[in-house]
Amino acid sequence: MRLAAAFILALGLAGCAQLPPAPPASPESRLSGRISVTVAGDVHNRGTGGAASFELFGGPQAGRLELTSPLGALVARASWQPGRVTLQTPNDERRFDDLDALTRELLGEPIPVAALFDWLQARPWPAAPHKQTAAGFEQLGWRIEPKLPSLVAIRLAEPTVTLRARLDSGE
Repeated sequence: MRLAAAFILALGLAGCAQLPPAPPASPESRLSGRISVTVAGDVHNRGTGGAASFELFGGPQAGRLELTSPLGALVARASWQPGRVTLQTPNDERRFDDLDALTRELLGEPIPVAALFDWLQARPWPAAPHKQTAAGFEQLGWRIEPKLPSLVAIRLAEPTVTLRARLDSGE
């Protein structure tokens, strides 16, 4: 939880420190907007969360996620390809076994980044079964409520994790 709080604080305070730009990706493989993630607390732990602008490039097998502070500084870049997941911040670069391990380390809970590519486009991820609901669908233990250009994804297991995203217009 301390690492998640530090990451969220870094997002808010990183107006001066930022990462250098990455090579451009093809326009067809880019989603951008605002994202927030909240992990509910309990009687023993305070909840965590944060918000940032994002750009998501590539796809579930190989891609990049860049997070930008409210002041416009690029403060974190996650990149992945088969067998390699890295997280760059202005002061550090770390490697992880997979995207779940990266999000678990940052937020205290895993976020299904591979499925997020499809969820952001209001459709179930084709690599896992899903169940239709009145407001959207359930998949991977999450309730997905897509209303383009917005998305709300709520993990059904405790602690509750709520992911909210809004795509930029024209995406």
